[in-house]
Amino acid sequence: MVLLIDIGNTHTHIGLAGGDRVVRQTEVRTRDWWTGRAGRELGRWVGRCRIEGAVLASVVPRVTPRVRAAVRGRWGLRPLELTAATLRGLELDYPRPETIGADRLANAVAARHRFGAPVVVVDFGTAVTFDVVDGRGCYVGGVIAPGLAAMTEYLHERTALLPRIRLRRCTRVVGRSTEEAMLAGAYYGYPGLVEAILEGIRKELRVRRLPVVVTGGYAELMAGRIRRVRAVCPDLTLEGLRLIWLAHHGPAG
Repeated sequence: MVLLIDIGNTHTHIGLAGGDRVVRQTEVRTRDWWTGRAGRELGRWVGRCRIEGAVLASVVPRVTPRVRAAVRGRWGLRPLELTAATLRGLELDYPRPETIGADRLANAVAARHRFGAPVVVVDFGTAVTFDVVDGRGCYVGGVIAPGLAAMTEYLHERTALLPRIRLRRCTRVVGRSTEEAMLAGAYYGYPGLVEAILEGIRKELRVRRLPVVVTGGYAELMAGRIRRVRAVCPDLTLEGLRLIWLAHHGPAG
């Protein structure tokens, strides 16, 4: 089995890959790497599985050494760290490739492998990111916009009377309470932002067909409201890490 670790700002997503797929996955809080709790949870979750290797992507550089140390201490392994320099399976046409987030690279690799090119990945995380693979199969850039939860949380924090809301589906556009009005703005308004950006990308690439793959915490909530979505792939980043490991080391398990 190969251990897959995607270190995000809020959560660290973890998977185990064997053969040709991700077979199990879980998550821990990223802040818990500082106390050692995340490492203990990881060890219990892996259990008796024999780990042959590990690969990680991180957007939190301060945490990365702690994760490396936890993997080395428990399994005696040095994880492969995904960067532009260690990337396999995708060409980069980007001025400063070292500035691309590792999770975005993993997403693009998995989407290119599964859906061909061109393709766009929309990742609904703390920020919503758009990663673009053109018709040549090259990563050419992307878009970063405020995340859905970050936007509603900002409204709550910066205004005296707007509450914190739980994002979910709603049935009416005209809210009958402050909470309903905020929910409608997010649920019905946010897809318009996504659609406008996707149309801009399509025109810039000069293509008629532009498959869109969505992932991240609010992918399921938003997918039904975005016309171009080809698939919802919750494990896209982990699948990308699996493919990158495979490109470096050959089949696992």
